[in-house]
Amino acid sequence: MGQKKYTIRDAHFWKISVSLALASFFIFACMYAVQPLLPVFVDEFGVSVSESSLALSMTIIGLIIGLIVLGFYSDRMGRTMFIKLSLIGSVIPFLIIPMVDTFYILVALRFVQGFALAGLPAASIAYLNEEIDTRSVGVATGLYISSNALGGMVGRVLTGYITDHFSWQVAFFILAVIGLIVLACVYLMLPKSRFFQSSYLPFLRDIEGFLFHFKNPALLLVFGLGIVLQFSFTGMWTYLPFHLQAEPFSLSLQAISYTFFAYGLGVIGSPLAGWFAGKFGLRKIRVIGVIILTIGIFLTLSSSLFVIIIGLCVSCLGFFTAHSLTATNVGEQATHHKGSAASLYLVAYYIGVALGSSALGPLWDAAGWSGLVILTAILPVTYVFFIRKGRE
Repeated sequence: MGQKKYTIRDAHFWKISVSLALASFFIFACMYAVQPLLPVFVDEFGVSVSESSLALSMTIIGLIIGLIVLGFYSDRMGRTMFIKLSLIGSVIPFLIIPMVDTFYILVALRFVQGFALAGLPAASIAYLNEEIDTRSVGVATGLYISSNALGGMVGRVLTGYITDHFSWQVAFFILAVIGLIVLACVYLMLPKSRFFQSSYLPFLRDIEGFLFHFKNPALLLVFGLGIVLQFSFTGMWTYLPFHLQAEPFSLSLQAISYTFFAYGLGVIGSPLAGWFAGKFGLRKIRVIGVIILTIGIFLTLSSSLFVIIIGLCVSCLGFFTAHSLTATNVGEQATHHKGSAASLYLVAYYIGVALGSSALGPLWDAAGWSGLVILTAILPVTYVFFIRKGRE
């Protein structure tokens, strides 16, 4: 008899789920660790606000390139190797960056780190679908996506807290140590692939499959929503530290870093969104998620810190609800080449991160927090409105 895929009752199911959850936690902590540090880079390196945001956006550009390149190689060379190499490539820059004294060398190393980070998302979802039974894969995927939110939250809070008490260099060294521990756990726990089948198609055939999705209008709308959601959400969070550091709040970096605990609502938002979508329909719950995101962003216009924190929590709940259901929708809209469709959604998603972190710099300079909030709040709900009108 052939081998059966793992179910939730198998020990290997939990080894896979915990390994990828830990790896995902660390990768997303790495990715967003610099977000609360942008004001520190402005002061320490003497760069502008827009230039400091390159520490995040260039990481994302490296990640986008890595998703495409490593996604193709993962289809040929296997999944677990790229998951492990991704962790190794993410740890090494954290050991080097604290020793550099030029901001643009830091940015270049963050670009390299971003490329390495891509190994995990490029291989992990395909690995989960190959190794785990269809009735159990939703649980493993939910844990994986929840770990994305948790890692992003802890990375931001940790670096903000440690930088305020010691320095950003110490924060990076601590992240490297955490990465080495996660790497050891993954090496010990992650089972080898049993159902991976190497692709022997020429790269041109793969690219044709990749480009095929651009002929599907329904998928293009989903990819566009991924960009818009992340553009607004990342834009708000990237410039939040500058807003809270200024009058009338004058918060310390440690206090600002605590606002990222709002991401905890993302950890519960993704699984809840799936449950509600099963009962009431995906599109309806996704629209509700977008409306909640918009309300949350608008609440940050308040002069009350308490109301701002509520707004951040509400926006996180709305964003992760809308994002998780949009990612699910990709699999429904793609008629075939579902793996490349998922990769393209990730590319679109991270284009939104890159744009949200750097392209809003001129708007911040010209219109401040209120101008930035009005744009980022209105954009997602307007996009969804026009999608729905177009379908009528």
